Amino acid sequence: MATDFTQEIKDLRSTMTSVREVTDLDALGAKIADLEAKAGAPDLWDDPESAQKVTSSLSRAIAERDRVQELDQRVDDLEVLVELGEEEGDEATLAEAERELESIRGAVGELEVRTLMSGEYDEREAVVTIRSGAGGVDAADFAEMLLRMYLRWAEKHGYPTKVLDTSYAEEAGLKSATFEVNVPYAYGNLSVEGGTHRLVRISPFDNQGRRQTSFAAVEVIPLIESTDHIEIPENEIKVDVFRSSGPGGQSVNTTDSAVRMTHIPTGIVVSMQDEKSQIQNRAAALRVLQSRLLLLRKAEEAATKKELAGDIKASWGDQMRSYVLQPYQMVKDLRTGYEVGNPQAVFDGDVDGFIEAGIRWRRSGAEASGE
Repeated sequence: MATDFTQEIKDLRSTMTSVREVTDLDALGAKIADLEAKAGAPDLWDDPESAQKVTSSLSRAIAERDRVQELDQRVDDLEVLVELGEEEGDEATLAEAERELESIRGAVGELEVRTLMSGEYDEREAVVTIRSGAGGVDAADFAEMLLRMYLRWAEKHGYPTKVLDTSYAEEAGLKSATFEVNVPYAYGNLSVEGGTHRLVRISPFDNQGRRQTSFAAVEVIPLIESTDHIEIPENEIKVDVFRSSGPGGQSVNTTDSAVRMTHIPTGIVVSMQDEKSQIQNRAAALRVLQSRLLLLRKAEEAATKKELAGDIKASWGDQMRSYVLQPYQMVKDLRTGYEVGNPQAVFDGDVDGFIEAGIRWRRSGAEASGE
């Protein structure tokens, strides 16, 4: 069936109008002007940390403005291309317009999803922790599969990541892993991934080839910023040091550089062994601990921990997504109903559809509750 370009372009313009309203280009322009003035100050780099924040904020604001303006221009150019193709009866030009329409649809959809992220911490970078749950060695293997999935997702988008800690299981896989995604809106995107993930497959670890169900928990928290003012008295922190380790056969450090930090009042424990020195690991552990305490504090103030970070403890009864490899192949999100029939692509990092559906689902829930 021939594409109704007139209706498609009308729909794109309608969506872009909503995007511009939410983005508020006038306010964004004023923000850019203010940041440009600060960036041009002769004493800017007297305080390198502050200078880095200013230049990063300026770069992000300009990119956000340009992204909206460029998409508006692409819709205009598409309209001209369609008119040209229809006037000339040029099938090649109309085929080009079809491809450009598909590309613009995707870009506008991504931008629209970004406008749905209005939570207090959605603009933040993210800290993700994956823990194996019920299911023994299969669960540990599943946790490692999920770690690879999210790292591949970030890699596909060009998002920088940093693995902070890995705790290997005895036979295979991981007991737990923690990593950062260092890009704006990482938390807004990944926060909908928090919860309990379930894998059903023929276990490669069962010599009788039986089907096994295993679970892993995903926790997502926003990365702390220096402006958040989470002060932790030293007498509330217990610090243990130990030697970093890897899976069997892998070389290990010969110094006690890894750090385990326990917040005594809450019982929150953070382990860090990625950095080369104990000092660096202490600093990284403290930052993650502060992030968790910030989220806990906000959750207590709002009396709604689940809305801020999903279920941080990820109880095993609260499954949010199933990955089924046997007896059929399907990955289905139990909250949104979104599903795909190619689990391998998902495990290779193709999770954007699930993230977008989750963000829309979260937004519709917030609107329904009048928030």
